[in-house]
Amino acid sequence: MVSTAAITDQLILVDEQDNPIGTCEKMEAHRQGLLHRAFSVFIFDVQGRMLLQQRALSKYHSGGLWTNACCSHPFPEEDNLRAASRRLREELGLTTSLSKAFDFYYRAEFDNGLTEHEFDHVFVGQYEGELAVNPQEVMDYCFLPLDQIENQLNTRPDRYTAWFKIAFPRLKSWKQEQQLTNTAN
Repeated sequence: MVSTAAITDQLILVDEQDNPIGTCEKMEAHRQGLLHRAFSVFIFDVQGRMLLQQRALSKYHSGGLWTNACCSHPFPEEDNLRAASRRLREELGLTTSLSKAFDFYYRAEFDNGLTEHEFDHVFVGQYEGELAVNPQEVMDYCFLPLDQIENQLNTRPDRYTAWFKIAFPRLKSWKQEQQLTNTAN
C-alpha cells in the first residue's frame, strides 16, 4: 500500500504539450530540472488590486520573495482546478471560485542548485474577506494595484519570484483582453 505522503510528494512529469509522461519525487524533479505540471493562482479584490504573498523564508527556494496568491503542483490524478483551490485554502485560508486564464512554460535555475521547469496552468479569482495565512507558507501579504506592481517589477525585480516576473505581464495582457471582450459585448 502506498502512503498518502508518498503520493503527495510526487510531481506529474509532462512533455512540452502538458501530456503526462510519469511521476517523480518533488525534490528530485527540482534537482534534475525535469519538466513538471504546476499551477499559479492570481486573486483580485473588487477594486481590481492583486493579492501578493511573500513566501516564507523556510521555502525550499525563493523564500522571502513576493509572488502571486499561491502556486504549487497538483498531486498525481488530481485535477488542476481542484489542486489550485486546495492550495488557496492551505496557504491563505480562502475559498473562492476560480477560472482558467492561460498556460505558460518556464525554466528558472536557483542559487541552491534547484531548477523550476514547469508547464504552469494559471487560474484567476476574486476574493473579499479575511485571510487565515499559514505561516509555514506565507510570511506576509498585501493587495496592490497592477500599475504599482508593474513599477516595482521594473525597479526592484529582485524582490519577486522568477515565475511571477514571467506570468505578470501575460496576466496583465489577459486582463486587458477580458476587459475589451466584456465592453464589446
